[in-house]
Amino acid sequence: MKKKVVLAFSGGLDTSFCCIYLAQDRGLEVHSVIVNTGGFSDEELQEIEKRAYALGVASHAVVDETKSYYDDCIKYLIFGNVLKNATYPLSVSAERVSQATAIANYVKKVGADYVAHGSTGAGNDQVRFDMIFNILIPGVEIITPIRDLKLSREAEIKYLAEHGVEYSAEKARYSINKGLWGTSVGGKETLTSNETLPESAWPTQVSETEARKIELTFEEGELVAIDGETLAPVNAIQKLQAIAQPFGIGRDIHVGDTIIGIKGRVGFEAAAPVLIIKAHHTLEKHTLTKWQLSWKEQLSSFYGNWLHEGQFHDPIMRNIEAFLADTQKVVSGKVFIELLPYRFQIIGIESNHDLMSNKFGSYGEMNNAWSGEDVKGFSKIFGNQVMIWHKVNSEEA
Repeated sequence: MKKKVVLAFSGGLDTSFCCIYLAQDRGLEVHSVIVNTGGFSDEELQEIEKRAYALGVASHAVVDETKSYYDDCIKYLIFGNVLKNATYPLSVSAERVSQATAIANYVKKVGADYVAHGSTGAGNDQVRFDMIFNILIPGVEIITPIRDLKLSREAEIKYLAEHGVEYSAEKARYSINKGLWGTSVGGKETLTSNETLPESAWPTQVSETEARKIELTFEEGELVAIDGETLAPVNAIQKLQAIAQPFGIGRDIHVGDTIIGIKGRVGFEAAAPVLIIKAHHTLEKHTLTKWQLSWKEQLSSFYGNWLHEGQFHDPIMRNIEAFLADTQKVVSGKVFIELLPYRFQIIGIESNHDLMSNKFGSYGEMNNAWSGEDVKGFSKIFGNQVMIWHKVNSEEA
């Protein structure tokens, strides 16, 4: 009786190779599973299922993690205004954590002896998947054919052809990963330090050329309405993406430090994530105090980096999430944005919790809470210890 292996399957080149290799070269019973984190339509999932069975899997399953992905992860990235290196909304890194966790649970469900994924030996995904599997299913052996065999994309295409499976070299030019929190794009240009992706490589082409104003409504830090239409947070993200992506907003190339110590670049288009984070941050700047903002920034930076490195299951993450959620009690209101081709502008906000209230004074003009004499005394006290330090340590002393 053949031993079972659960294969994290996407239908792309790497996992197509893995299907045949695991079944024919390793003699295993392959059970493929795809985790949908908001990046696939029903039609696409059906096509992927057909491909999996055509490649000879014993079974294929779809696990929909979209809502859990939002509830357990994306929500806190919004609360924390997380942009890795002030650029990247963690479109793929956050998604991989959700996928790896769901696959580990599926391995338990089918009672598999092995779990396999198509990660190469050059990126972050291999660490994220391996580590989460080691944490959640430590007794299950991990198989990574692409990494272990050190295969090039050309070698994979040749192998598939030898086994009667045609895979277009043109299709393999760009690696595209689409999810609820954005789409990543990798190609030969992202392997360099001085080239950018051509217009044709972006999954969404720019078709909107006229400016458009939109209104985003937040309740306790979550996006709940667009232009007055109430939506569940997942649906709000999807609708905003559909509105803004044709403007070419949220496109960029992120360069950062990988978990394995090398620099890496990846292109991404993430109109909704970038707009939501920037709008949310603007609302927070009006409704939170300076020390709330300061500590949020520090903890959010750690949270985003630790999540990026796959450490979602570290209990410190639950502690930080509790802090972030607590800060959102007053982060409610409307944010007004103007969309233009390739850019956007945050116009302003309206909130019942806005601390920039003219009841207490106007910045640079007038205040109603204290007198000039109060400020004179406060200024002396506020700088008193630093004044003493300079007196004690100056050359004159």
